[in-house]
Amino acid sequence: MMRYLLLLSVLFLTACNKPNNKLKEIITTADSVAINYFKGDGTMDTVVKVKIVKDSQVITQLGTLISAATTKVNLKCGYDGSLHFFKKNVVVIDIDFRMNDKDCMYFTFKQAGEMGATILTQDAKQLLNTLNK
Repeated sequence: MMRYLLLLSVLFLTACNKPNNKLKEIITTADSVAINYFKGDGTMDTVVKVKIVKDSQVITQLGTLISAATTKVNLKCGYDGSLHFFKKNVVVIDIDFRMNDKDCMYFTFKQAGEMGATILTQDAKQLLNTLNK
């Protein structure tokens, strides 16, 4: 019985931390991304800066970082910005992010009609901060 519970625990923990390959595929096919930076306190009512990125290497890097590890959706965290990925001037996916609260570092998005979330790592935060300069 104890082995069974241990196996279930391991399966549960690994299931929430797997890459989202479909999301990565959607992002990496984009030809540009518009990044909206909010004021950084979790509210999304004030855009303080917009950055347009057309560099395919940066878009691929974002796709890799954003899709790396799925997690449970937590909509109580708020937002520090949003990413809007485009292909031929059409939005292919919108992704919100929270990075200024160490207990709430997530990307959230709608995929196949469902809300999804992935972990925003320190590497992702560093890239977003670098792009904000």
